[in-house]
Amino acid sequence: VQLQASGGGLVQPGESLRLSCAASGSISSVNTMAWYRQAPGNQRELVALITSGGGTNYADSAKGRFTISRDNAKNSVFLQMNSLKPEDTAVYYCSLRMRGTQIWGQGTLVTVSS
Repeated sequence: VQLQASGGGLVQPGESLRLSCAASGSISSVNTMAWYRQAPGNQRELVALITSGGGTNYADSAKGRFTISRDNAKNSVFLQMNSLKPEDTAVYYCSLRMRGTQIWGQGTLVTVSS
């Protein structure tokens, strides 16, 4: 199984960005997809997750600003990020958990700066 993330870039504070991640390979219909992020000098942290049934969970820092969604038919997950702040600057990783295994994508850099 492989994950390919895209959509990162440089934006100004207050702007929006949409991240996408597509999974390929043999994927269980029961799985959880998620976005994590890691800022320089910090540990990787969960941003948001979504189950194959559509249940979601968000980090407090993401609530009200970020929305996670998925397309089960395309094994894809998305992260709509609005009202971005400089502290959102990080490498964002998508993740797929299934059958007790967590698989990571390669990461996409999001920089929020004026």
